[in-house]
Amino acid sequence: MASLGIEAEQEPLLGDHTPGSREGDIIETEEHYKSRWRSIRILYLTMFLSSVGFSIVIMSIWPYLQKIDETADASFLGWVIASFSLGQMVASPIFGLWSNYRPRKEPLIVSIFISVAANCLYAYVHLPASHNKYYMLVARGLVGFGAGNVAVVRSYIAGATSLQERTGSMANTSACQALGFILGPVFQTCFALIGEKGVTWDTIKLQINMYTAPVLLGAFLGILNIILILAILREHRVDDSGRQCKSINFEEASPDEVQDPQGNIDQVAVASTNVLFFVVLFIFALFETIVTPLTMDMYAWTREQAVLYGGIILAALGVEAVIIFMGIKLLSKKIGERAILLGGLIVVWVGFFILLPWGNQFPKIQWQDLRNNSIPNATFGEIIITLWKSPRDDHNEGPTGCPIEQAWCLYTPMIHLAQFLTSAVLIGIGYPSCNVMSYTLYSKILGPKPQIPKPLLHHFSLRHLVWKWKRSFSWTKTIGTKQRTKIS
Repeated sequence: MASLGIEAEQEPLLGDHTPGSREGDIIETEEHYKSRWRSIRILYLTMFLSSVGFSIVIMSIWPYLQKIDETADASFLGWVIASFSLGQMVASPIFGLWSNYRPRKEPLIVSIFISVAANCLYAYVHLPASHNKYYMLVARGLVGFGAGNVAVVRSYIAGATSLQERTGSMANTSACQALGFILGPVFQTCFALIGEKGVTWDTIKLQINMYTAPVLLGAFLGILNIILILAILREHRVDDSGRQCKSINFEEASPDEVQDPQGNIDQVAVASTNVLFFVVLFIFALFETIVTPLTMDMYAWTREQAVLYGGIILAALGVEAVIIFMGIKLLSKKIGERAILLGGLIVVWVGFFILLPWGNQFPKIQWQDLRNNSIPNATFGEIIITLWKSPRDDHNEGPTGCPIEQAWCLYTPMIHLAQFLTSAVLIGIGYPSCNVMSYTLYSKILGPKPQIPKPLLHHFSLRHLVWKWKRSFSWTKTIGTKQRTKIS
């Protein structure tokens, strides 16, 4: 008999579960069952690491870009961040098609190897004498290309689970993806204590500092992931009742094999959930992308402080998200998935409303010879910032504050720290709720059919591509331009 822990894992994360004996106890051997779930858990880890590959450097990309190439501006930052999603958008259908005809180990291992190599390239972008920003652009694009394996992961899990297991497994996969996005900055925060200088390995000309250590960790985890896939992952496919089926990935399909039922799908519902997923991930991209430039401009944080404190904030949101994921399972049984999704969207809206700039106090101007007389008394947020600041002043950081060439600094009120933290807490509640609910509803709408989410993955990648570029462009043109420009 399977252990209680395994039975709890196969229980749907969301929705009703009828108690009783598992059909697999009769129609599936214990050895096959254990092998199948070991493989699924390895792919949970793969999904988590794929998401971490995006978010582990999101807090430090902007200060690192400024350090290695002075010609880079915030608009180019948008391209660097968006290159991840561009690579993922291109790779998803390639790896998906590959996995339809060959063992899934092949695209998984190749994609992870590409991510490992790209992370190593990112660690060396400081070496070239010029055009460093373009090397960073290529490195992040290749990391995104490697992250295109999420299509293979979801496809495998959908085909390796019975109807009873599928909703919970797909929701768990979505939860791993969301946690990877949220917890990635935690790793970055840990390495922020190394500082910008760090240590240098002269033999291979490798600098290990707060910017490169996270990607080196990502490369190490990628190698570990490849080893686990080679050692543990096996091809499995079961029908809706949990009976083992022959897989086209390693064997000719039998003409006698029972085919999955091909009932009608509510296309309007599918399109609606795709749009919802699009909106939910928009929310995440917006908030996580602007945290570093916003805090550097609003609170006059140095590059090190922005990475460290921003990482601490996102780490706290990660803990909050874990609690939310644990509570959703119980709450969804009482009020339903749609109610939780709607409630999460409302909470996120309130969070962004609070984030709007209010009052008549303005950010500190970066020029040292200018005095911002609009703030006669220290605010609560400024007091907290002062307490946070390191007693060791790094004079190599350059001027801090809102650059004078950004016209909005002169007329846009300051977002107080307490205001920013309150908004972050609310977004941290709403985002994980909406993320899991949107994909769970998507899984339930498709029903027992193999859920190869290429359209959803393209939606995800294209949304990231457009929004990350647009967000950084708007930061320099609408909020941070050299002249007061109005974007229609």
